[in-house]
Amino acid sequence: MSTATRIPEPQAKPKPRRYVFPPGLKLNLLLYSFNRFRAGDPIRVFRHLADTFGDAAHYKLGRRHNVFLNNPEYIREILVVQNSNFVKERTVQRMKMLVGKGLITSEDPFHRKQRMLAQPAFYRQRIAAYAKDIVDKAAVCRERWQPGQELDISQEMMHLTLDVIAKTLFDSDVAAEVAEISREVNAIMGLYNFLVIVPLAEMLQHYPLPGMKRFRQARSRLDAIVYRMIEEHRRDDRHGADLLSMLLSARYEDGSAMPDLQVRDEVMTIFLAGYETIANALTWTWYLLSQNPEAEKRLHAELDSVLAGRNATYEDIPKLNYTEMVLSESMRLYPPAWAMGRLALEDFSLGPYFMPKGTTVFMSQYIMHRDPRYFPDPERFDPERWRPEAKAERPRFSYFPFGGGSRQCIGESFAWMEGILILATLAQRWRPRLIAGHRVEPQPLITLRPKYGMRMTLEERT
Repeated sequence: MSTATRIPEPQAKPKPRRYVFPPGLKLNLLLYSFNRFRAGDPIRVFRHLADTFGDAAHYKLGRRHNVFLNNPEYIREILVVQNSNFVKERTVQRMKMLVGKGLITSEDPFHRKQRMLAQPAFYRQRIAAYAKDIVDKAAVCRERWQPGQELDISQEMMHLTLDVIAKTLFDSDVAAEVAEISREVNAIMGLYNFLVIVPLAEMLQHYPLPGMKRFRQARSRLDAIVYRMIEEHRRDDRHGADLLSMLLSARYEDGSAMPDLQVRDEVMTIFLAGYETIANALTWTWYLLSQNPEAEKRLHAELDSVLAGRNATYEDIPKLNYTEMVLSESMRLYPPAWAMGRLALEDFSLGPYFMPKGTTVFMSQYIMHRDPRYFPDPERFDPERWRPEAKAERPRFSYFPFGGGSRQCIGESFAWMEGILILATLAQRWRPRLIAGHRVEPQPLITLRPKYGMRMTLEERT
């Protein structure tokens, strides 16, 4: 007996999932008045979003969806849990115009391969070997300063950290070129917002526009210095433990050496990022100490007790607890890397929200570090926040001055060591005081610089 074949009923196509955005601005950001958000001040925008909408806020800029996060768990979700679904957003990618495909701007799998080649230069034993050079450079600066001298401490820190990075990571002497490097980097920083805002800036950089012409000049002069360092290493056949020697001797899996252009990109990236960030951290530290005499006294007392007048060494760092706490609190209030962004490659979920690919997710260390849920009385400078028991009570991404996840800054350990040793060496003898009436305002460029410099007078400790 035969039976008829049963034809299955057609299945209805599943309905596409509906996007759910966080609460946010009703109008496109472009439609808000400049007076409300002040043109070119993203910190003010982020502050408004966090204060008004809380942990997550949505807004549109043109046709693009943007989300601002101010919740440690959400930030961890993007940087760690779902990091493979995100790449760095446009403002960072525009840095390729300067640094090429270096560690900051490259993406996996190329980024992972380059990081593995550079990582040995930042192993603990290598970092320890850099300590003496750092202190020696800082001591030269300390002895050069004079009582009553007026100077821009931000420029002093830039010049000092430039010298340190060149010596320690690249075994090069740039003392004669420090002023030129600083001048060209300042020119590029001044053009940063222009380069980010201008559509198709990558294509326009070859045209004779005033801003682009100045950018090309600055990049060309920095290139000449970097290629000189590379050539000196090759000519002298150096095989040292510095990063540049490692990059030149490194071999890929097929046995090929790193092309000169890629060496240039990695050197330019680490050179500029390495000196700019810690110089800004130290600049803000001197400012905060000048405004908080009790914290300054405690710092000096620790230095007198631990060092007893001699130069600091790598072995002293674990004993300089309060010095590290001062630097930690300074980078809470004025983090050199003040914000970061990621672009979603595919649709993604975040808590109760579901958002489309192409959404840009922003997080701001400057805003998160001032959240009263984790830092009561957040505007107050208080190094005591960094006692071990206080740190243990806070979630991981309530404080992330060096980023997080697989893209966390490769030089973080080096930066902490450099900052502590330079601060200790200079504060042994000097108390920089802010010049009366000097205007202090953060300027959010690639890093968080003082907009008007940091004019200070040197007061010798007695």
